[in-house]
Amino acid sequence: MGRPRAFDTDQAVSAAATLFATYGYEGTSVDDLVTATGVHRGSLYKVFGSKRGLHLTALRRHLDHEIHPTTSAIAALTAPEQALAAAIASYDDGPAAGLLLLAAAERAPHDQEVAALVAEGITALEDALRPTHGDAAPQLASTVLGARLRLRARPATTPKEK
Repeated sequence: MGRPRAFDTDQAVSAAATLFATYGYEGTSVDDLVTATGVHRGSLYKVFGSKRGLHLTALRRHLDHEIHPTTSAIAALTAPEQALAAAIASYDDGPAAGLLLLAAAERAPHDQEVAALVAEGITALEDALRPTHGDAAPQLASTVLGARLRLRARPATTPKEK
């Protein structure tokens, strides 16, 4: 019988999600993950199988805990101006989109599982805007996400220490 897990999986996934959202998949090393989570390399591999497995888990958590609650709140609004303003605020300075956008640009073209999770997140935003904006919802969602991507393209003010 193995030893019980000595770390909180949710905390480790949350810390990993923050790293992936900040530096992307390629910009986050396993050593970075070990340092940020406080979990030994062997334990990370035992629980998640690989860096990719941890990334997929972090992306799923991001969808469940940030994207879907955000899009549900947007969908509950009935005024088109309020819904669009909420989408812009949530995705520009809010918790949603960072990890989703990096996964879309970096991993989705090469990883079907990531692509499916990204599509789920984008569709959720489109669906949230559809009641107030109808057929324009996909274009508005693209505009909101594109603006966020432009903000991400600015140089970081505090580079990652290596």
